[in-house]
Amino acid sequence: MFLGLDLSSAAFWSAFGSILIANVVLSGDNAVVIAMAARTLKPEQRGKAIFFGSAAAIVMRIVLTIVAIRLLTLPFLKIIGAGLLTYIGVDLLMGEGDGDGEATEVSGMFNAIRTILVADLVMSLDNVLAVAAAAQGNMPLLVLGLLVSVPLIVFGASLLTKVMERFPIIITIGAALLGFLAGEMLLTDPAVGQYIGAVSETTVKAAGLAGAVLVVALGNWLQRRGNA
Repeated sequence: MFLGLDLSSAAFWSAFGSILIANVVLSGDNAVVIAMAARTLKPEQRGKAIFFGSAAAIVMRIVLTIVAIRLLTLPFLKIIGAGLLTYIGVDLLMGEGDGDGEATEVSGMFNAIRTILVADLVMSLDNVLAVAAAAQGNMPLLVLGLLVSVPLIVFGASLLTKVMERFPIIITIGAALLGFLAGEMLLTDPAVGQYIGAVSETTVKAAGLAGAVLVVALGNWLQRRGNA
């Protein structure tokens, strides 16, 4: 027994595996954001930002999972989240210079961690429901499963930052993903449903595509304007 968990039980390993798989699969978009937020940092700062940002995001996700069902029923919460994701997508697409000096590096690292936390909070509103369902109300099991998934997410984000250096188009794809999620989130908010009625899946996907186009277009326009 460990923290009240029967490690020799097949039921434990089945539930634990479900939590691990659900969290890793559903965190694919989160890994993209982590990689994009850390890509402008120097290598030594990048690793710290990815690790501490991912670890803090997991802790925050544990807390969020406990109250997720109530949160998702609150009107306007997803609308606010959609706005935050749009802002983050545009900001990450614009990029920032590396800067010089230790103060700039430290500031950049904390800005990256802050971006990771905000994006993970918004993007995890739906994801945590699947993880919570896999845990079946067992909080020690939930915490253990989420903590074990940290190194997997960190590895995925670290790998993505290296790929982004070789293929910058991935940065645009990542920003488009945030816009897509923002568009979907906007139309699935309870307040929108109360105002315009049930929204079809096709309409939700169309809103996602519109959000992706908006983020990429706005980010590129602001980037060109800043370089002019």
